[in-house]
Amino acid sequence: MHAVGMKLNLQTDYALRALIFLGSRTDRLSSIREIAETYRISETHMVKVIHRLGKGGFIETLRGRNGGIRLGRLAETIRIGAVVSYMEEDMSLLDCLSHKTCEREGTCILMPSCRLRGVLSETMQAMMSVLDRYTLTDMITPFECERLIRNETKD
Repeated sequence: MHAVGMKLNLQTDYALRALIFLGSRTDRLSSIREIAETYRISETHMVKVIHRLGKGGFIETLRGRNGGIRLGRLAETIRIGAVVSYMEEDMSLLDCLSHKTCEREGTCILMPSCRLRGVLSETMQAMMSVLDRYTLTDMITPFECERLIRNETKD
């Protein structure tokens, strides 16, 4: 039996990593370069992710000479499901579950009675329910803090 391959987009992955980084460093401001270097991620990609997280209120950016970025709210109030939902443009497992295609007529000969559509929709709801049970605080353990700090002191 094969495992179902549901994959989050790269921006969502980077967003979660950036939030973990910032959540482990609430005592100071951080930079995009610092996050990108820590995770060995393209700084260009991280700029886009940070911009999007800022628009979503997950982080705040302070401009100027002593500027930087930090969490926009307390880590215990940032739900992982909310970050995933915000960062993912389309969480549909099938095209017919997408808001973009569900309105199109004639997409599937089984509509509107397709049972598969309901099962897959229920699957996504279950996944999001699990993600919503966890906050950023749950993702930041002493292990993460120790690894991130050790990586910082290597430079």
